[in-house]
Amino acid sequence: MSPRLKAIIQYAIIFAITFLLITYSLRGLQGENKWDYLKETWQAADKGWLFAMAGIAMLSHLIRAERWRMLMTPAGHHPKLSNSFYSLMVGYLVNLVIPRGGEVSRCYNLYKLDKTPVDMSFGTVVVERIIDMICLLILIAISFAVESEKLFQFIDTLTFETSGNKSTLNINLLLYIGIAGILGLTALFYYLRKNEKVRSFLSKTWAGFKQGLLSVFQLKNKWLFIFYSITIWALYFLTSYAVLKAFPTTSELGFGAVLSLFAIGSIAMAAPLPGGTGSYHVLVPQGLVFLYGVPHTEATAFTFIFHGWQTAIMIVGGAISLIVTSFLVRKKNK
Repeated sequence: MSPRLKAIIQYAIIFAITFLLITYSLRGLQGENKWDYLKETWQAADKGWLFAMAGIAMLSHLIRAERWRMLMTPAGHHPKLSNSFYSLMVGYLVNLVIPRGGEVSRCYNLYKLDKTPVDMSFGTVVVERIIDMICLLILIAISFAVESEKLFQFIDTLTFETSGNKSTLNINLLLYIGIAGILGLTALFYYLRKNEKVRSFLSKTWAGFKQGLLSVFQLKNKWLFIFYSITIWALYFLTSYAVLKAFPTTSELGFGAVLSLFAIGSIAMAAPLPGGTGSYHVLVPQGLVFLYGVPHTEATAFTFIFHGWQTAIMIVGGAISLIVTSFLVRKKNK
């Protein structure tokens, strides 16, 4: 099977799962014309809170761009803040189409603008992802500490029983996978040993990648980096708060509800689907219904508007950044 065909099948499966999850979630909307109900929910929303959410989100992206720029400084690269911001937004845009594809595309976009080596900048992106994962786990831990009883009860509702005996690991299958892995690694090692050009390329790429990975330990102002990281996630939290305040059904929910929504939404967004589409629309309404008694129809409509608004912000910001990047690169080439 060719790599292109394999990629096509992979993305076809991803978008099929997304479509099925969206269709399943739409069943929660009452009435024949579900889009009219979504339109009514949008019209009833407080637009002031929604635009405040957009402003908070863009501020978090700007700080993230500055934090990314800090990581590249120890390696001797000093891209402009504007260029790192444009690249970050282009990455968000790509993520909506290709899950996790934005990490590579933003590095390539920054290379076009500032000639920052892709391997090095990608190493800093990996560092960012590790730090963000730590921050996310801390926030989820806080959420479970505050709303532990409700959240654990909610998780119990998501479990399901399998018919018959519990499934066990197939030892033979694991053995075959292990043998195939060893043979594959042996063949790869032999190929690299024989091919000097490929070995040189991989060695150079790994050196740049490692330089990006180690950049966090070489920062001059580590406390500022930590402050940026905390601020980014605090702003993410505020976006959830602003959206809850924007809708009559959820505006009275308290601090604990924001934490729960953030925890459930973050877990849903971690699914390898474009922008968390589908998984977000299934999990978040269930959480609002089970934890806080929000009517299922209104919880579903709220989730569609929330995720749609968030996606629209990324599309507009990413599209503008892509246009500006194209203009700046063309201008530089001239």
